Order: sequence, then C-alpha cells, then structure tokens
Amino acid sequence: MANTYTQIYLQLVFSPFGRENVIPKKHKEELQKFTTGIIQNRNHKLLAINYMPDHSHLFIGYNPTQSLPDLLRDIKACTSKFINENKWMPGNFQWQKGYGAFSYSRSQIDNVIKYIINQEEHHKKASFKEEYLKLLLKFEVEYDNRYLFDWIIP
Repeated sequence: MANTYTQIYLQLVFSPFGRENVIPKKHKEELQKFTTGIIQNRNHKLLAINYMPDHSHLFIGYNPTQSLPDLLRDIKACTSKFINENKWMPGNFQWQKGYGAFSYSRSQIDNVIKYIINQEEHHKKASFKEEYLKLLLKFEVEYDNRYLFDWIIP
C-alpha cells in the first residue's frame, strides 16, 4: 500500500496441544530456522525466537498486510507439518488453539529480545504457566480460565 507506514512490535506466545516438554531440544535450532523462513516469507521481521520444550516465544516486527490470526495459523500449520514429516516424536504433533500476542514500543525492543533469548534461565525460576499468567496480568488482558491453555498437571 502506497503511503502506509507502520511500526508494530509483537511478542507471540503459544504452546503444544495438551502436552508438556514435547518440542525436541535437539531440533530446536532447525525448527527456529524453519519458522524464521515462514515469518520472512510473509513479510514480517523476526527479532527474536525461542522454542522451549513446552512453549514458544516469537518477537516480530509485524506487517499488517497479513492478519495476525492468519500469521499464527500459518506458523502453527507449517511447523506442525514440519515436525510430523520429520518424525521428531511419536504420534501426531499439533499446537493448542489460541495464542498470546503482546505489543511493545520501539524503546522496549532490546529488553524483549533479551527476555526471549534468556528463556532457559528464566524458567529455572518460573514455570511457563506462571510466566504466561504474569504476561496476561502485566498487559491487563482479561481472560477466562476455561479458555487458557490445557495445562498439564504433574
């Protein structure tokens, strides 16, 4: 679109369907590279990515020519297919429905990138569930517990 200029930074958070610790650590880098291609091919800019065993964080410069639900649908569908075709785990891998999307200003970019890159260290102190609920509270997102992720109870 001519004369349309945007600056939108989004952190996207999503989790595997009804499972805990199922994203293979040994394939993390390959999955991140694959996901980077999906994001770039849809004209968004990847700023940070980190696949944890039980959830994912993506931080992007968002291009509003594609709707956010369509972008997440594409990422989840393509990565699920990629994981399943490579037989990285027994059974059929899929992502849970839904996601978290949190917006940031330009001045916060470095902090968000550091936060995503340091997920492994962060999760030595807090679980994904604790982290996700904290994000919802921080951003004052109203939610219904019935529609949050299907938490695996140890």
